[in-house]
Amino acid sequence: MNRTNLSIPNLFFMRPIFLSTILLVVLLTSCRKNDAGSGGGSEADKIKDTSISYARDIYLWYDQIPSSFKARSYSDPNKIMEAIRAYSKEPGFANPVDRWSFATKKVDWDNTSSGIAKDFGLNIFFRTDNDLRVRLVEPLSPAGLAGVKRGWRITKINGNTNITAGNADFIVDAVYLSSTVSLTFQKPDGNSVDLNFTEASYQSKSIYGDYVFDLGASKVGYLVYNSFLGDSATTIDGFAATFNRFSSESVNDVIVDLRYNGGGYVSYQQALANYLVPASGNGGLMMKQEFNDKYNQYNSSVNFSKKGNLNLSRLFVIVSNNTASASELLINNLKPYMNVIVVGPQRTYGKPVGYFDIPVGDWYIFPVSTRTTNKNGEGNYFDGFALNHTVADGIDKDFGDPAESALASVLKYIGTGSFRIPVVDEAPPLSEEAKSANKKMSEHDFKGMLMNRVPGMQLQ
Repeated sequence: MNRTNLSIPNLFFMRPIFLSTILLVVLLTSCRKNDAGSGGGSEADKIKDTSISYARDIYLWYDQIPSSFKARSYSDPNKIMEAIRAYSKEPGFANPVDRWSFATKKVDWDNTSSGIAKDFGLNIFFRTDNDLRVRLVEPLSPAGLAGVKRGWRITKINGNTNITAGNADFIVDAVYLSSTVSLTFQKPDGNSVDLNFTEASYQSKSIYGDYVFDLGASKVGYLVYNSFLGDSATTIDGFAATFNRFSSESVNDVIVDLRYNGGGYVSYQQALANYLVPASGNGGLMMKQEFNDKYNQYNSSVNFSKKGNLNLSRLFVIVSNNTASASELLINNLKPYMNVIVVGPQRTYGKPVGYFDIPVGDWYIFPVSTRTTNKNGEGNYFDGFALNHTVADGIDKDFGDPAESALASVLKYIGTGSFRIPVVDEAPPLSEEAKSANKKMSEHDFKGMLMNRVPGMQLQ
């Protein structure tokens, strides 16, 4: 979703992110630091000085930022955070790995991190070069309240019938960057409907649904989890309700759909992982969190605390290249304890690092400041997780439809031991133009991993 029109980089989350269960209380005073050699200047200059000073302190690759870096040459703290990404060389990778350090105004972040959005509630994607589909709908948004469903085809935007990948800029502007829009949808039954939307604020939803499928010899639980952001109590209660249902219906296998989940709070990841880990993993190491060498006294570990009655030996995860941050963290943390089978149209995004909000004036800055590893010390997945099986994103069907390509393929594997062979009516491979158009639309998704703050930690 557009998330109050914030342009947030692809982070380790997409919803609130939290790298450990510990709280990091950063005792900071806005604009307390000055860039070396700088003095005086406007309030905006002082905010820039403070931003780079904190980065030189807490950034995971702080020692790669050159002394010649001049923060005041950039227009705002976000441009500074984007600029320091170039100084994130990591062994084994030819190019800088940081794609995520950013900054945003406090008022905007407070809305985004709590799951408050202001838009139409539509997430769209090209199925083919001239077949634009609703990929996701927020239930409480204007589109959701109007009854729009995933899989509906958009045939007209503001009277324009040129709904092709070559017209992507117009489409992105109309659907993601405007306050009103008129859309014509073609529904699965072939009927069309014209709807007008005005952007509105709403609470986004993380759990889009849970389902149980009876395959005869096996009961399969399917959880569609779209974000690790949002209200804590609602999220934790939602997990409890879902896994109580799975247990009461004697589920044998679980599928977690994270294909559009860009991440969020690590604490939510921990809560979900504790339901999924087998009983044998109870008390075992879930993850380690590490800072740079200036702050290694705050490095920490988190162990599994098993919840619920499911005792799974394997887990199926549906992913895409929009599966990022805390979503990838869940996969990585469970891999040492169970067979995690990854299925989807593309490998995952690749974000094994996180950050927390540092207040600077009326901004929050988020320099990447921590990395995570699992029980086996694995965690450098900057190029994402590879797929065990490639399957089309069934964007022409709603979540929970057993005929949807990705879900159908996993259900077939559980029932027969082999994945579903693509059928002739599935969409052909996208052209490079359509891939580029979809990338433009994905840029409006939140991808990141947010850590909570460590007790007593004070930046220098």
